[in-house]
Amino acid sequence: MKSDWTSQRDARLISVVVVMLVALVIFAFAAPHTSAQQQRPSTAAKSNGAATERENIASLLGEAASLLQTGKLDEAEPILRHVLIKAPNNADAHNLLGIIMDQRGKTSEAERHYRTALRLHPDGVSTMVNLGVLLARTNRSDEAVRLFESVLRAAPDHPQATLNLGLQYAFRGDDARAGPLLQRAIELGLDSYEVHYRLGVSLYNLKRFDEATNAFESAITLSPNAAEPYYYLGLISWANGHDDQAADLWDHAVTLRPKFPEAHFMLGEALRKNRRTSASVEFYKRALDQDASKFVYYARLGGAYIILGQPDQGLEIFRRGLQRFPNLPQAHYFVGIAARAQANYELAETELRKSLALASDNVNALAQLGFVLLERDRITEAEAMLRRSIAISDQHFYANYDLGRLLVRSRRYEEALPILRHAATVKPKNPGVHYQLFMALSRLKQKEEADRELMTFKQLEEERKSRPPGEEVEVENMDDAPPLTRQKHP
Repeated sequence: MKSDWTSQRDARLISVVVVMLVALVIFAFAAPHTSAQQQRPSTAAKSNGAATERENIASLLGEAASLLQTGKLDEAEPILRHVLIKAPNNADAHNLLGIIMDQRGKTSEAERHYRTALRLHPDGVSTMVNLGVLLARTNRSDEAVRLFESVLRAAPDHPQATLNLGLQYAFRGDDARAGPLLQRAIELGLDSYEVHYRLGVSLYNLKRFDEATNAFESAITLSPNAAEPYYYLGLISWANGHDDQAADLWDHAVTLRPKFPEAHFMLGEALRKNRRTSASVEFYKRALDQDASKFVYYARLGGAYIILGQPDQGLEIFRRGLQRFPNLPQAHYFVGIAARAQANYELAETELRKSLALASDNVNALAQLGFVLLERDRITEAEAMLRRSIAISDQHFYANYDLGRLLVRSRRYEEALPILRHAATVKPKNPGVHYQLFMALSRLKQKEEADRELMTFKQLEEERKSRPPGEEVEVENMDDAPPLTRQKHP
């Protein structure tokens, strides 16, 4: 599975939190921003006095800034409040006091001071950056982006604005804009693990795998015990078809971080892809135990149980998924196919119809319902469902196969023949379709071709029986689950 999260991917991903670097800029105060009223002397004496007062305020602001830089918030705050008593319209004092309130988690008060500072000094770059970070942190991305863009128009090489704008674009899924900004932030000196890692995620989402690999390897150099870069390097290996290498990387990721559901899930995927379904169960279970919020984890674990011939366990997992996601069509669908595996066709029909009520053109649910209706000897309804499935997707193997079986059962051999032949081109190694072709051809007295189909059936059936128990079963449409959502900040 590719992440958009996967595309979060695959979020593409994933989840692990990327740290946003909140750079609260402390700036020089040689020329503090005061109001016109504060600067207007009426006499020479007043002018000298005002100049002295401005120098005192500048000195106090410098002292407060120095205290802030060393984390002494309790000492800096009274100085700034004293400045605001003397000069209530001093933009720098409001900005610095906003930083203190922000650091203390007093978001509303911090925002009030930042906005006051911008009202008094609309072009204050430091204040725009600080307010932008606050807005980004409180999920007001649009306004944050506008502020960071304004900063970069005024100061194109401002490191923190460059970084934070890049992060905002990344979190919004605009990786094409995020990547160059994050790369530029590194060039401007913000050479940290978080920046390299987040750059790697954006490049991965853009499928620029070689560049993403370089970014993740740089992140590992800066933080060798971080699990997340190994996870993404595994996804890159997986995308390139190097399954064993991918599994090794994911195994290393879960060694570094045992509670890592995405990595456990992908280990399950690797085992399942390579027909080691029994072994995959352990990893799917870990993923679900660690994160019950993704339906695909229920779908894969329950599906593995069905493949292993354990429909009771599969149904229990799918019912848990349905309880968590009652309005998800796939949740009803999977309960339906688990019930089908138990030959509980009444429950299967009920759940498949519920799935179709939520997503009427789900070809897999239509085909499954057609099968169930056929097993319940409701031939006319079954045929209608299967033909509707084929109308949506003529490449759907099971819709074609089951319609062919229905027509053979109904002795409509000439109708069945082209449908079964088409099904055999979709899945040429499915034994059942060749047996149905043998039945239709033998009834139509086409002995030579019927014998060839019977021989093909026997060969494929022997191959199926030779596989290890639990690895040879092909379950219809077990992949009909929603993918993992885009992982914005793994």
